[in-house]
Amino acid sequence: MASESQEDLVVRLAEESRRFDTTGKDPERNCWLAVHQHAHGVLPSEYDIREVPEALYLAVLACRLEGN
Repeated sequence: MASESQEDLVVRLAEESRRFDTTGKDPERNCWLAVHQHAHGVLPSEYDIREVPEALYLAVLACRLEGN
């Protein structure tokens, strides 16, 4: 199986971020949640302070905002 390209990953995560819109339509928060889940395998807990890859987060957010 071919690995996912960076562009495809960004688009997929931007799309996945939309599922969090049911809890609040905040693209920044929802993109962060999607990238956190991708990077760490789980959604963050209340006190989760693990960082996410900033460049990936910004690319996902830009993709999400472009597609609005």
